[in-house]
Amino acid sequence: MTADAVEAVEIGGALARLRRTTGLPVAFGGLVEPGRPRIRISELSGTTTAALRSLAVTSGSGLGGKAVALARPCAVTDYSSSRQISHEYDVPVAAEGIRAVLAVPVVVRRRVRGVLYGALRSARPLGDRTLGAAVAAARDVEQALAVRDEARGLLAAVGPEPAGTGRGAGWEQVREAHAALRALASRIADPELRAELLAACGLLTAPPSAGGVTLAPRELDVLSWVAAGATNAAVAERLGLRPETVKGYLRSAMRKLGAHTRGEAVTTARRAGLLP
Repeated sequence: MTADAVEAVEIGGALARLRRTTGLPVAFGGLVEPGRPRIRISELSGTTTAALRSLAVTSGSGLGGKAVALARPCAVTDYSSSRQISHEYDVPVAAEGIRAVLAVPVVVRRRVRGVLYGALRSARPLGDRTLGAAVAAARDVEQALAVRDEARGLLAAVGPEPAGTGRGAGWEQVREAHAALRALASRIADPELRAELLAACGLLTAPPSAGGVTLAPRELDVLSWVAAGATNAAVAERLGLRPETVKGYLRSAMRKLGAHTRGEAVTTARRAGLLP
């Protein structure tokens, strides 16, 4: 699945949550097209026509374009008669039969990446509760996209293992990326996204040895940062744990690995295919 397809899935999931939490009958949205100041509506939920599908909305035009230009939520009570927006898209909006509409931008690192819309088929105000739920849905997408961006950046920075000892600068980047990805995964509530990140971590390690040692997720998180050269205090800060808790996880990992020192634990874990 391409990156664009994955992001479209995130938009689609957010639209379903938006309808479920607000009761809005219609939701739709899409992503900003690369290199162009416009969004392409690709995901529809609750629509009865195809009038909005693949509609290109230019920044500044219509309600969604206004949300993109201002990078903030916008809403109108009656789309066709509103004086707050321009009306380039009245025909497809009327064809779908929607009146009250809200548009919430998806903003990642100060850049608008997409827009979520919610709509009613009657002209009445969309209250604060509805707008708040739409903003929350957009925040979910923002978090998912930000994590994916960071994960892709970490993986892109990883180079092949240097010949010889495997302790060159390039391989140290692999270890830092592995530790950072595991730390990111521990902060993700979405189980599917967390599993995807952990699977990416697995790409950086060797196949596990048959009958090898198994470490608990937190033990592996701690040992990953130790392998990258972090002190216990630094590990605690990165993982949001107390230093004493880090020491406890490290001692447990060392015991399972039959190691007497931090360095021996890291070496044994690498031989077992648990660390890069």
